[in-house]
Amino acid sequence: MSAGWSHPVVGLTTETCHYHAPPMEFSSIPDILDDLRAGRIIVLVDDENRENEGDFVVAAEFVTPEMVNFLTRVGGGYLCVALDGETCERLELGPQGAINTSLRQTPFTISVDGHPRHDVSTGISSSDRATTIRLLADPASRTDDFVRPGHINPLRSRPGGVLVRTGQTEGSVDLCCLAGLKPAAAIIEVVKPDGDMARLPDLEALCREHDLKMCSVEQIIQHRLSGEAMIERIEPISGRDIITSEGTFRLIAWRSSIDALPHIALCAGGVGELDAHGRPIECDDPTLVRVQRRDLLGDIFGVKLDGSDRSSGDDLKATLRMIRKAGRGALVYMRPESGDARVSGSLHEVTRREEDVNAPDLARPDGVGAKVIPMDQRELGIGSQILRDLGLSKLRLVTNHPRPWPTLPGFGLEVVESVALTS
Repeated sequence: MSAGWSHPVVGLTTETCHYHAPPMEFSSIPDILDDLRAGRIIVLVDDENRENEGDFVVAAEFVTPEMVNFLTRVGGGYLCVALDGETCERLELGPQGAINTSLRQTPFTISVDGHPRHDVSTGISSSDRATTIRLLADPASRTDDFVRPGHINPLRSRPGGVLVRTGQTEGSVDLCCLAGLKPAAAIIEVVKPDGDMARLPDLEALCREHDLKMCSVEQIIQHRLSGEAMIERIEPISGRDIITSEGTFRLIAWRSSIDALPHIALCAGGVGELDAHGRPIECDDPTLVRVQRRDLLGDIFGVKLDGSDRSSGDDLKATLRMIRKAGRGALVYMRPESGDARVSGSLHEVTRREEDVNAPDLARPDGVGAKVIPMDQRELGIGSQILRDLGLSKLRLVTNHPRPWPTLPGFGLEVVESVALTS
């Protein structure tokens, strides 16, 4: 990290003070909401450790040309507007690509500018972009109030917000909704002048310089969980024993408030049991768990991609064998939002690989050679709630690709060990 941060455009200087200054307190969610209602910019970070990333966030309905200038020159990232799904549908903001192959499944829609009748000219000036952003937040706006493509990139937030996908798109929309504002937020990543992403010490110095408040996605999760539940068990809520090729497991199923398809868990060793009041029995012991998305072709038919000698179905069976051997654990089996879309994506993957053997992977490798549907850490909201409903808090996560899970503490979860998936 450089000794200081001197911004060449706005004269922002943060000398070595961020090495010696005490850590900045994260603001409470009520204080953050007050600032958003007042039309102020806040900083939203992925998590509260030193390796996170941060975005400037401001309610779209209050954006001015001066704010756009600050966001782009001091933020330095990619200016977007996070919107709820209903607004995207009303304005006919379809996805930028038919199949999203980006690393984090960032939900970009087609880009837009405000229509010239709203005094928008080229669309790139601070004034033009501020007008477009406010139009996106205006519930009276219609499809013909915009031209496309343009210079503002909307992002479509997932239904359920951070309790479903723990991303900053969802976090910024959630904050606006919690503040009683329109479900639209202008957001931009904070990038240092040298081109690297700003980390927590840099963001703290920036907040001190400009008197900005900061909060984390984890705080939003905790705030919402205190009064909301996105999942409920399906009868029988205590589950039912089933016999599989790998032994007997307790099957428990859930439905979520934003998805009609059930999610299930196969449990062993008392995981998921309920007390006399119907509440999950809490367990502080580290427990073997794996969370995996359904892949119809791989799970049922054993389809193997990219020359792998294993399918995702093989990995499911291997996980159950590991749980049986450990005597305690859970396999959480997530259903994708649209089964047809998942099958179509798998077919596209097979076809694409036949056409171009040098094409980059769409599926992240996991397991012992298998190519499985990737579980993006930003999409683990429902899975995390299921793990908590099983009474778990400390996880021995079955994966061959350990990585940080910064938003899990917001759900009361901690990965204490990554365990390699064995055959």
